[in-house]
Amino acid sequence: MKTMIRVAIAALALGGAAAANAAVFSVGASANSSSGGVGLNTGITLSANQVFSVTAATDDLWSAGPLPRWSNADGLVASLFATGSDESGQPLNTQIGANFGLWNQNSLSAPYGALVGELGGTFFLLGTSFSGPAPAAGTLSLYYWDSNSGDNSGSIAADVRVGSQAVPEPMALSLAGLALFALGFSRRKRI
Repeated sequence: MKTMIRVAIAALALGGAAAANAAVFSVGASANSSSGGVGLNTGITLSANQVFSVTAATDDLWSAGPLPRWSNADGLVASLFATGSDESGQPLNTQIGANFGLWNQNSLSAPYGALVGELGGTFFLLGTSFSGPAPAAGTLSLYYWDSNSGDNSGSIAADVRVGSQAVPEPMALSLAGLALFALGFSRRKRI
């Protein structure tokens, strides 16, 4: 019985530890620009090949300047039209984004306006949905990828998850269920 209780407590602790490896960060197009800004230090330290994910909503927008330079975290890769209620403030169906090609910096070629990560001096594209191994060890920094931060505006929310939190959490739910079952069983036994 004591073993079941220990297992339950350990399961709950593991679930809590996993939750500590997830956080949402507001990445600014100007403040966190790769040219003229400073990368947003997440404080999340990763080892090389450690699995993590970064996601940003596809309708969360930021800007590299005058129209048509609005994009989501995937960057300025295609024509984008205002919804009438998005961050651009433009009327419905106004073209707010276009393909501006790639910006080459720090040994990375990525779309202008994209969300980029940096670990130990290695820069890599994140976009709206990244999940995989860390390309290097270090503390994760997040950037708005561009050549000039002077007229950038807006920010996006980047959801960073590490390890078991990088994927949906059926294991965490199973552990919590096991913990509740064990606690319920031990309480029933005492009655």
